[in-house]
Amino acid sequence: MNMQNAFQNLNWLAIIVAAVSAFILGGLWYSPLMFAKRWMKETGITEESTKNTNMIKLFSLAFILSLVASFFLAMFIGPKAGAGFGAMAGFMAGLGWVFTFMGISYLFEARTLAHFLINSIYSIVSLTIMGTIIGVWQ
Repeated sequence: MNMQNAFQNLNWLAIIVAAVSAFILGGLWYSPLMFAKRWMKETGITEESTKNTNMIKLFSLAFILSLVASFFLAMFIGPKAGAGFGAMAGFMAGLGWVFTFMGISYLFEARTLAHFLINSIYSIVSLTIMGTIIGVWQ
């Protein structure tokens, strides 16, 4: 398949919905309902330190990055994936690429295991959900 056909075969609605799913999961994952307190402890971020943060810029850029990840996952999965392959491809991308490279970085940066697990497992779960959505709709 050439690149022109690859772009034409993308389901842009699936890509957008998959990006939204990662954004929503991130909101839940890093909320007080799940890992906010532990994540803040591990990063050293406090409520006070976030007061001068431009939240519109932060969340906008986070969504754009989710959209980029969703786009490339759709390109990787291809047009005839199905839910099972999409989910497996997302899981494998999360575990095989994100988890491992984050692990390398976290080792050299001497970050805690808890910090690594919170962030890397979020990526694995997000990519698995995104892959499922893309696989179903492609």
